[in-house]
Amino acid sequence: MLRQWLLTPVVLLCVSITLSHAADTRVVIREWDVPTPNSRPHDPAAGPDGSLWFTGQLSNTLGRLNPKTGEIKEFPLKTQRSGPHGLVADKEGNIWYTGNFGAHIGKLNPKTGEVTEYRISDSRARDPHTPIFDQKGILWFTVQRGNFVGRLDPQTGAISLKESPTPWSLPYGIVVDSQGSPFFCEFGTNKIARINPSTMEIVEFTLPEGARPRRIAVTPDDLVYYTDYARGYLGRLDPKTGRVEEWRSPGGAKSQPYGVTATSDGIVWYSESGVHPNTIVRFDPKRKSFQTWPIPSGGGVIRHMVATPERNLYIAASGVNKVGVVETTQP
Repeated sequence: MLRQWLLTPVVLLCVSITLSHAADTRVVIREWDVPTPNSRPHDPAAGPDGSLWFTGQLSNTLGRLNPKTGEIKEFPLKTQRSGPHGLVADKEGNIWYTGNFGAHIGKLNPKTGEVTEYRISDSRARDPHTPIFDQKGILWFTVQRGNFVGRLDPQTGAISLKESPTPWSLPYGIVVDSQGSPFFCEFGTNKIARINPSTMEIVEFTLPEGARPRRIAVTPDDLVYYTDYARGYLGRLDPKTGRVEEWRSPGGAKSQPYGVTATSDGIVWYSESGVHPNTIVRFDPKRKSFQTWPIPSGGGVIRHMVATPERNLYIAASGVNKVGVVETTQP
């Protein structure tokens, strides 16, 4: 029963940064409490109807927020303690999630509440992490401690796994570029990898020494941005040339940049989780400029964020049991 409430070789270039004037872009951050206490909303996703979806990792639910009305519904999952982590909507509005504690990929039909589970047969792949769809409707996902990336065909339910070339690389965030190639970051080492969607062959790109890319985003020009959690940088990889540029995050070396996304105009947005309160940071690649806003609730670690077609952001503030919308406007 659903519960409902109203509420490759690389060339490195280090670049200096500029903090732009605060009036350049205006931001309003709205947050809502998740109804179930200590739910730990982990990742957000955007539904095709504009709804904000989130995983309740410790409450074993998926949640849906209507940002216009504040209505929240929570959908219980089939397997107890499945630990939903990442999630993504398909074109029909079904919500696919990774059962991080339960070694499966799940699909929720929001109209009926029915949950379908796709079990991962390899026992080494116990912790599926982040899912993403490509343009052909294939679901790709990372397996962090198992050191795999996976592919699931929704038409057949078949799952294929490919081990990351670097041992203990901890595959983490994953995105798909405009050509249908998935990229994932290797949080356990200083690498980003590209997957051939046909053969699942993996090519790795080496980042600066000491970098630990945790989440990843791709802009419309197919440049790959990553948050360097360990060193406090925002980085950019050009997969065509192997060139890497990086910029010190405004919060400094210990700012722990984490969740990141890009809007359709090529602007990169991310959160600093090592500063208090956590921040929302806007990076303009053309001007090489940053703007920063504090998250009203403090954030409690923004682990992931997604952009909407309207160029707003959906966030989940796991440590304070909230979800939110970052509304952006130009002056």
